[in-house]
Amino acid sequence: MEIFDYIIIGAGSAGCVLANRLSNNPKISVLLLEAGGKDTNPWIHIPVGYFKTMHNPKTDWCFKIQSDQGLAGREMNYPRGKTLGGSSSINGLLYIRGQSNDYNYWRQLGNVGWSWNDVLPYFKKAENQERGENEFHGTGGPLSVSDQRIKLKILDTFISAAEEFNIPRSNDFNTGVTEGCGYFQVTERNGFRCSTAVGYLNPVKKRKNLKIVTKAHVKNIEFENKKAVAVNYWNNGNLNKVKANTEIILSAGSIGSPHILQVSGVGPGNLLKQHNIKIIKDHPFIGRNLHDHLMLRPVYKVKNIETLNELYHSYFKKMIAGLDFILFRRGPLTMGASQLCAFTKSDEHLETPNLQYHVAPMSTDKLGGAALHKFPAITPTVTNIRPTSRGHVEIASADSKIDPKITMNYLSTDEDKRVAIKAIKITRKIVLESKAFKPYEPEEMRPGINLTDEEVLKEVGKYANTVFHPVSTCKMGNDESAVVNDRLKVHGLQNLRIVDASIMPHITSGNTNAPTIMIAEKAADMIIEDNKP
Repeated sequence: MEIFDYIIIGAGSAGCVLANRLSNNPKISVLLLEAGGKDTNPWIHIPVGYFKTMHNPKTDWCFKIQSDQGLAGREMNYPRGKTLGGSSSINGLLYIRGQSNDYNYWRQLGNVGWSWNDVLPYFKKAENQERGENEFHGTGGPLSVSDQRIKLKILDTFISAAEEFNIPRSNDFNTGVTEGCGYFQVTERNGFRCSTAVGYLNPVKKRKNLKIVTKAHVKNIEFENKKAVAVNYWNNGNLNKVKANTEIILSAGSIGSPHILQVSGVGPGNLLKQHNIKIIKDHPFIGRNLHDHLMLRPVYKVKNIETLNELYHSYFKKMIAGLDFILFRRGPLTMGASQLCAFTKSDEHLETPNLQYHVAPMSTDKLGGAALHKFPAITPTVTNIRPTSRGHVEIASADSKIDPKITMNYLSTDEDKRVAIKAIKITRKIVLESKAFKPYEPEEMRPGINLTDEEVLKEVGKYANTVFHPVSTCKMGNDESAVVNDRLKVHGLQNLRIVDASIMPHITSGNTNAPTIMIAEKAADMIIEDNKP
């Protein structure tokens, strides 16, 4: 049986960061376990390739959520990365930190060291900002952050239209203040994806004190009394056992981490009894408090202006786009999941924005693999970035190879329903009532004009989709529902920490990948500090 100082479960957005930082000391031995394979699929590295890697069982866990009333009863696909780099290898590459108030709220909940001023240095430490260093941005970090290499007239039109409704132009959404409209920055390096595997793992993977095992599906964590001591995992059909001298660190994400805890005997006691699992610690909130950003996807047909729908249906234009990427590393193949961002408020009394737009110069009926429409159109996707609906993750079997049950309960609160209706009405104003869009004769295809509020909710539910931001299933805090403390140690257990988006006490007001990387950077320092000889 091999013995390591640290065993990290999951080589995703957080796990790769930890592997880099913890193995920096040659006296410390680190094992990194990843259930997926190596990140050799070329579509991982071409930014627009997320269309090929999502819903691909070689790179995506291909989860489905339980039938959801808020989504017209659909069992929606729920992508999660299953490869080195995890979801940072298949996500939309969008770099958003959230609002300073998000982290100040975490601190107000009693989590020492998690205010905006506390976490900003870790955002900067991670970052290699293309625009250079300043008060809010860093250079020289492993994660490359760059401007997008595509601009389209239809997107500039949206910026002008938003300005007409008091949404100002913004050049930087990552200063802690987000209100405004402008182009996203993306996690790219020279036109290629910069996942955490590329940025953090590749430069250090040959360190003698770091062992990386791919296709290592964790069976469970073993405990002696309340102390985490070993990990059992399958690899090439064999069951292996490895021991940790110092700590076992769960970085399997907001779905994977509670799943592994539950099959290991840490979770809601009644659930564990149903599956004849020995209870190590009865914790009713492991897997609870799940929330996510739900994107509403209105579609507007336009005329006399180019969108990517036309490019998709033209072999010649696709060939030009391919050459543009090969020769200059620019154009449509360098696109993130969205190009244009906007943050605004659904109500004037709010202190900070609660709506985020991901504006895409294209349209389709179904995300991931479906053909784009044959007419020019734009999809100004909008999401409530502070949802109140909550779901949960529960094991379906004692066998960790069986996917857990994921219940989201989208749009299940009156507040979320109200915000969704207001979001659609604000979007209509920007597109249908602005002078900027008037020359292009916009027409609402979805959800459709002249619907009642109740009909709007039903219609948007048919096409709404996750923005791939599950959080909070092992939340940080000191109350009875908290799973980890502010050092990310699991309450009531020893030698076990959780480091991923599941520890967020509350979702950040925007995309969650940059915050997850920050969490791992901060955690690495805490782990080193807590285990000094």
